Amino acid sequence: MISAIEEVSGPIAPPDEQAALRAVLRLNSLTKPPGSLGQLEELAVRLAGISKTEQPGYGTRTVVVMAADHGVCCEGVSAFPQEVTVQMAYNFLSGGAAVNVLARQAGANVQFVDIGINAELEHPELINRKVRRGTDNMAAGPAMSREEALEAVLAGVRVAQEAVKSGTEILITGEMGIGNTTASAAILCALEGISPEVAVGRGTGINDERLLHKIEVVERALRVNSPNPADPMDVLAKVGGLEIAGLAGLILGAAAAGVPVILDGFISGAAALVAKAIAPESTAYMIASHVSNEQGHKLMLECLGLEALLDLGLRLGEGTGGVLCLHLIEAVSRIMTEMATFESAGVSGAEGK
Repeated sequence: MISAIEEVSGPIAPPDEQAALRAVLRLNSLTKPPGSLGQLEELAVRLAGISKTEQPGYGTRTVVVMAADHGVCCEGVSAFPQEVTVQMAYNFLSGGAAVNVLARQAGANVQFVDIGINAELEHPELINRKVRRGTDNMAAGPAMSREEALEAVLAGVRVAQEAVKSGTEILITGEMGIGNTTASAAILCALEGISPEVAVGRGTGINDERLLHKIEVVERALRVNSPNPADPMDVLAKVGGLEIAGLAGLILGAAAAGVPVILDGFISGAAALVAKAIAPESTAYMIASHVSNEQGHKLMLECLGLEALLDLGLRLGEGTGGVLCLHLIEAVSRIMTEMATFESAGVSGAEGK
């Protein structure tokens, strides 16, 4: 299974340590006290290593919104009906969703991928990579077959490859799918041994009574399927989602291509956990954009060893937090290319002690 993915994605090389070191030296030569730009400096060093240059710039940015339906919706785990997935799909494709607005502001392209919507869509901007029309109810049995999960991961790898081939220099993960916080919570429980009470959140804004029911549904899904934490494809197939699998592939494809990938929120975090389980070295290419208001996301980031750049109480998904993070990445790029050094500005540097 892993070999099949690597055969498509290629091996993931470690970031360039020399470029990262050059970025540190440059940051320390700029007209500011060392370390005074905090997390922005840490981000600059990480991006330098990923992009193999101490002065990285990202002119072509692409948000990939993977969309799919979830059979577990029949258990009443969401405040919205499943039909909203396909309705929102056309909203994305016509440019009216929140991520479309924020992407336009950030100068990013939005690609909308149907990897498992329970309907047949037609639109000139649609990228059709449908594996099947939604998953089965994971609370009653596996969400999909192992072969379907693998097909969805490989589809995500190829979407990343196509984007990079077309000039994309940085990718942002986005998603749409009613019911996907339930699947994401189940993945967090299965892969990291976390209890549903801690992992399950309110998703689209469910009340206390429905939250308790959602926790019970995740508990049942884990009990019925017994996903193997040592086998990420088994976890994906039994309690995952097609868009989560697609995003895991997107992350792996980006890492193999040496392109940074900005993670959005809870669903993207679940995909990142799967990607890490398949290829641990992929985490070096992940940038955590924000801490979602969804319960469990902070735990996901801890499991990934990542620190988020923003904490705005977001819980929309779509890639919205990831796109907002582009402004910080643009700021880092400009600091590294436009800010004067002590030498060029004729400013006295800090004295050694």
